[in-house]
Amino acid sequence: MTPLAVRKARRDDVEAIVRMLADDQLGATRDSPDDLDPYLHAFESIAADPNQLLVVATSSDDQPVATLQLTIIPGLARRGALRGQIEAVRVHQDRRGSGLGARLVQWAIDESRRRGCNLVQLTSDTSRQDAHRFYERLGFVPSHTGFKLRL
Repeated sequence: MTPLAVRKARRDDVEAIVRMLADDQLGATRDSPDDLDPYLHAFESIAADPNQLLVVATSSDDQPVATLQLTIIPGLARRGALRGQIEAVRVHQDRRGSGLGARLVQWAIDESRRRGCNLVQLTSDTSRQDAHRFYERLGFVPSHTGFKLRL
């Protein structure tokens, strides 16, 4: 198996990342590469925060083929444990089913451990049953119920 090439996302990767976000059953209803301005603004905030890590896995020609965001969350619970929060895992349509997503999530777990986290967590929309099976195969346990409030 070829080594996984993962790097921090760059500003010029934003369009490819947004295209992966939008190429999804839920993302198609909320993301669009037609206007990149809000995404570029968000990218600048992410890039400036040392507890945020937006990464891409790249092809041999350095093009983004998968992405995720890892947030390191300090907290008092669990004896002051750090948590790694994995968000927005996406794999380019042409690479789905290749094991790339599993390798990228494993990279995030390893990076969380390297940064001193005691726990890695993620959320997944209740409608994403395939994603739930994927995360469970990687060792995640559906131990909590999440709630959201739109503002």
